[in-house]
Amino acid sequence: QVQLVESGGGSVQAGGSLRLSCAASGYTSSRKYMGWFRQAPGKQREGVAVIDTGSGATSYADSVKGRFTISQDNAKNTVYLQMNSLKPEDTAIYYCAASFRPGWSLSEAEYPYWGQGTQVTVSS
Repeated sequence: QVQLVESGGGSVQAGGSLRLSCAASGYTSSRKYMGWFRQAPGKQREGVAVIDTGSGATSYADSVKGRFTISQDNAKNTVYLQMNSLKPEDTAIYYCAASFRPGWSLSEAEYPYWGQGTQVTVSS
């Protein structure tokens, strides 16, 4: 019954910024890992960022380090992905995902719960 809903996608110029949100509901445990993933047409889905909602610790893919920031608002049960200095190669559908398993990962196989995705388009 876990439900994840992404929002905040859109179209921006290269160098611009977007902030994605993922609202989570339908679960009782507050301890989980939340990840952001993305997939472009004809390409494999890749992990972007993950946050340990208990400690607040984060990890990022090399391709987005220094540009993207994952964060959380515990009161709203929401996670965010702040994307700055966007590049055309960031164009993709972005998904949030949740795992209640111990440990963290940017591998999609380790996340059983997924949102529907939100489109991000970056033009040059």
